[in-house]
Amino acid sequence: MGQYLIHNNVISDYFSENFSESAMSFIASVIDAVPVISVITQIEALSWVNKDKDKEKSVRDFVADANILMLTDDIVNKCVAIRRRRKTKTPDAIIAATAIAHDLS
Repeated sequence: MGQYLIHNNVISDYFSENFSESAMSFIASVIDAVPVISVITQIEALSWVNKDKDKEKSVRDFVADANILMLTDDIVNKCVAIRRRRKTKTPDAIIAATAIAHDLS
């Protein structure tokens, strides 16, 4: 299996158990293989508030175990190009640029 850049929406839905059983199984396999996230996803995931403090701890533990890809000049340039071509919010453009720069799905 290749590496995937995991978006915050996937993290949130996974820890909230909002996916089908097969999707939960697939995402668990991606997460178990050293999860890869952007610095933007790190910020978004650590900002997630849940009444269930055990789920919040699970998200914090997930982020602590993840390989976090930081911003680079290449990512910034790709982000600018994405935003100039499409009407995309900056955080999503940064995540997309990170995936492109690191050749991740």
